[in-house]
Amino acid sequence: HLATALNDRGHIRYLRVEFPAAMEDYTAAIECQPRFEVPYYNRGLVLYRLGYFDEAMKDFRKVLELNPQFEDAALSLKQAILDKEEKQKRGY
Repeated sequence: HLATALNDRGHIRYLRVEFPAAMEDYTAAIECQPRFEVPYYNRGLVLYRLGYFDEAMKDFRKVLELNPQFEDAALSLKQAILDKEEKQKRGY
């Protein structure tokens, strides 16, 4: 239950735009329960919003490895790939 509590606290911090604290909670949840896909997804969302597309894609891929039916992770992965390509086209 600790992993779920950490994930939930991370989500509250995410909603408060406290991204570093949210990522700490998501990472702690992953360390407690490495096969719990939700904190990987949530951490990927934070990384995506911060523009760390490679790291976000890594987390989204991990979610899909653990749960291939996680549709939001598949959509987020596709969007991160597109946004990374667009960023590279613009040269930044």
